[in-house]
Amino acid sequence: MLYVLPTNSVRTSEVLCAYLRDRLAPGDAVHATNSQRGGDATSSVDIRGGEDALAAVEDALGDAPDVAVETHQLVRGNAPAEDVLAYAADVGADEFVIAIRDRSPTAKVVFGSVAQDILSGSNLPMRVV
Repeated sequence: MLYVLPTNSVRTSEVLCAYLRDRLAPGDAVHATNSQRGGDATSSVDIRGGEDALAAVEDALGDAPDVAVETHQLVRGNAPAEDVLAYAADVGADEFVIAIRDRSPTAKVVFGSVAQDILSGSNLPMRVV
């Protein structure tokens, strides 16, 4: 099974990894991604935050037996959801594991988010944490 974990913070990475850790089997692969638009829309603080989020995945899952863990910082000028969806298609992902913020039901419907865009933009199975 090849899992794609979009992450944008250390906390998100920790939540995703805590969920996934006991579900991984030998031969599985985890590809953690962080997407930044690049150019003027991305600061060095944004890049560093993404690197920290990806390092948290490596720290949490890097010692899982017979599980390949890869991290990818995507800075390709795309919207984050677009980047993550394209990446998942490129690597032949089997499943997304995504996190959503704790918001009211109304806020989840009214306000867009990367997680919501991934949910609506992919036919892959998803685990929402």
